[in-house]
Amino acid sequence: MSGRRIIPIYTTSGDVGAWLKYPYLYNPLGEWIGWVTSEREVYSVLGHYIGWLSDDPRILRKRTYDFSKPRKTPPPPQPRLRVPVSAPLAPMMPELPYTVVDVLEEEPHRLSTVDFDELREDMD
Repeated sequence: MSGRRIIPIYTTSGDVGAWLKYPYLYNPLGEWIGWVTSEREVYSVLGHYIGWLSDDPRILRKRTYDFSKPRKTPPPPQPRLRVPVSAPLAPMMPELPYTVVDVLEEEPHRLSTVDFDELREDMD
């Protein structure tokens, strides 16, 4: 995996919202927040379906959330990533239809770290 390049994942407003070192996603600080499948589906560190990786690249999902996707077993926790100090300018992002949401812009809490996730089950 050390030879894979690090790809910035943008928000619709053009900010870097995450980094992808395939198949793992990291927040701007380099903390592991999820992974991408070979079908470009995005999952959180807890295995919850988040959406899909578009060609832009952005993380998108349908506005009406689809809870029918089964939870996947997450890979082992990933070490912190040394993120680049700069990123290329974001490409011009096409406007999203009302039925699609930019996850990193509108719901960044869906991709949080292992130790801080409000979707985590409470411990007894």
